Amino acid sequence: MFNNLSDKLDKAFHVLKGHGKITEVNVAETLKEVRRALLDADVNFKIAKEFTKRVKEKAIGQDVLTTLNPGQLMVKLVKDELTELMGGETVGINLGGSPTVILMSGLQGSGKTTFSGKLANYLKTKKTKQVLLVGCDVYRPAAINQLQVVGEQIGVEVYAEVGNNNPVEISQNAIKYAKANGKNVVIIDTAGRLAVDDEMMTEISNIHKAIEPQETLFVVDSMTGQDAVNTAKAFNDILNFDGVILTKLDGDTRGGAALSIKSVVNKPIKFIGTGEKMEAIDVFHPDRMAERILGMGDVISLVERAQEQYDEEEARKIQKKIAKNQFGFDDFLKQIQQIKKMGNMKDLVGMIPGAGKAMKDVDIDDDAFKGIEAIIHSMTPSERSTPSTINSSRKKRIAKGSGTSIQEVNQLMKQFNQMSKMMKMMQGGGGRKMMEMMKGMGR
Repeated sequence: MFNNLSDKLDKAFHVLKGHGKITEVNVAETLKEVRRALLDADVNFKIAKEFTKRVKEKAIGQDVLTTLNPGQLMVKLVKDELTELMGGETVGINLGGSPTVILMSGLQGSGKTTFSGKLANYLKTKKTKQVLLVGCDVYRPAAINQLQVVGEQIGVEVYAEVGNNNPVEISQNAIKYAKANGKNVVIIDTAGRLAVDDEMMTEISNIHKAIEPQETLFVVDSMTGQDAVNTAKAFNDILNFDGVILTKLDGDTRGGAALSIKSVVNKPIKFIGTGEKMEAIDVFHPDRMAERILGMGDVISLVERAQEQYDEEEARKIQKKIAKNQFGFDDFLKQIQQIKKMGNMKDLVGMIPGAGKAMKDVDIDDDAFKGIEAIIHSMTPSERSTPSTINSSRKKRIAKGSGTSIQEVNQLMKQFNQMSKMMKMMQGGGGRKMMEMMKGMGR
């Protein structure tokens, strides 16, 4: 996420290394590189110019604090400005109304249908809402079927009217259905536009007027850069939407959309999509995103994800097993599943301060635990519950069954034994400490 921008900003700050005071000369040189980095990230020229001007005004003549060097002070100033550029504050979703009606808009291919499912899953699991997904894309072949597949995957009902080509009527009927069937959130997935054409924009405007949604969200593919910002402006002129959704932030995005869109349309970014899984949705926090761009990580979000997956009852059971030397590979497998639910490994590593930079050239597979899981699944139930019974001949069979080498099986056994000993030593730590150790094994 924003790797290229992060690298270039890091190089820009090296200009100030060794200076005892921030002066107009060394600031100008640094900010020239910062502006270049922003432009390379597809940020609008005017926005990049104004950004560096504000940083310069704050930086000139500032004495370096005793605990900081000029580079660190400049990083703080840039971090504060990046935060403001992306909205300053976290803006949540409006869940008022009975039911809450959320209208999704955006260009075709922006990931709107998939994100409708992610948002439904988020509201169902995090906010305990009864959600109804509504298929109003009456043009794209198999659009309704795609939404139904998504709905089935997350356990959310999908409302559709086969043969009805009037999206205004469908959306109005869906809201009536939601009221009659105890649904308190309605998410309406509209047809994606191939371009900002008058006919399609009039249609979504008519839907908007007819249903008066509590939230109108504009979904944009962050990989489209400055084009995304221009499209957002065109949609906002018609719909006056309430917030922006940035999808595909896990891709090789340059970041221009995330950095520019708030300044252009003056609407907050509310959510981001960070992967293909239905759980890959995050509330957008401008300050945390600024820290990630500058290589500071995002420890708060990492802790929040860990807390979401932390099972206190399961942790107690594991503590008892550790005390009795009964911790086995089945328990180990459960911990792997917990970590996998936290998100893709590359995203998690990026949240650790300094780790993103240190591992920028390392390809972290989303299936980082795949080999470990294959080895464990090739063991018999008795071997998983009593690892000490696994001898040389059993290791050969396990390696063959999992498609791995004996060396890999030995390595896993060694790590597992070391981890078991350490957990025994830190008995009071429970599940949280073990998850930290599991992350280390994933790396």
